[in-house]
Amino acid sequence: MSNDMVLATIPSTGNIDAYINSVYRVPMLTAEEEIELATRLQRDNDLEAAKRMVLAHLRFVVRIARGYSGYGLPLPDLIQEGSVGLMKAVRRFDPEHGVRLVSFAVHWIKAEIHEYVLRNWRIVKVATTKAQRKLFFNLRSSKKRLGWFSQAEVEGVAKDLGVKPETVLEMESRLNNGDMAFDGGMGDDDQIATSPAAYLPDLRSEPYSLLEAEDNKRHERKQLYSALGDLDDRSREILQARWLGETKSTLHELADRFGVSAERIRQIEKRALEKLRGTLVPA
Repeated sequence: MSNDMVLATIPSTGNIDAYINSVYRVPMLTAEEEIELATRLQRDNDLEAAKRMVLAHLRFVVRIARGYSGYGLPLPDLIQEGSVGLMKAVRRFDPEHGVRLVSFAVHWIKAEIHEYVLRNWRIVKVATTKAQRKLFFNLRSSKKRLGWFSQAEVEGVAKDLGVKPETVLEMESRLNNGDMAFDGGMGDDDQIATSPAAYLPDLRSEPYSLLEAEDNKRHERKQLYSALGDLDDRSREILQARWLGETKSTLHELADRFGVSAERIRQIEKRALEKLRGTLVPA
């Protein structure tokens, strides 16, 4: 069966098993075909060549995506994200580097799937830094082997991944704590509701909260006016023009107004602000 005939059998929607079966029916490219198609894409921006390269490698996307099925996310979504990574790899692939596309594309496929998993595995993002992201995927696989970590196992993982033991413990805690609905069910009549909505009140509209906020604003305004009163007239006018007016003046506008350089205005402004910071203290 020719490539064109096989490509036409790949469904855009429908049963995921039918899609996977169709993907595996697409013939793989030889090294020569791959070089020819990649050259056409680079030289002529031939999108048909790019399409053939993508479709011939979708089987690898499916294979990689299945390795992330343990995160409880839909396989079609994992395949879709991996396919996005494959398309990015095809666009950046250079046949002159002497490597096959599949070797080059693995990084891009996994990167897109990793982003999807981190975005959707929990409501609250569990990994933000590079070290945390590395730990997230490595700890998930380690858990299958080790179960609950002992101190020796924590230190071993930390050494293997080049992070501190405290970082391993923090990530383990994040992985073990699931999401909790804010407004969960109340349970049976003889059970106490444990959802946060049952015991976390919203105090923003309480009279004492409103009174406290207004009192703080009044205190801050009083302090500001008092601190401004301690400045000389020129410094006070510069600060009011730069920060307290509806339309803020530029350094050059104030330089023309006071007959000095813009740098001199900046110096006066800086000293005045430093004096204000030393005067204003929290209530």
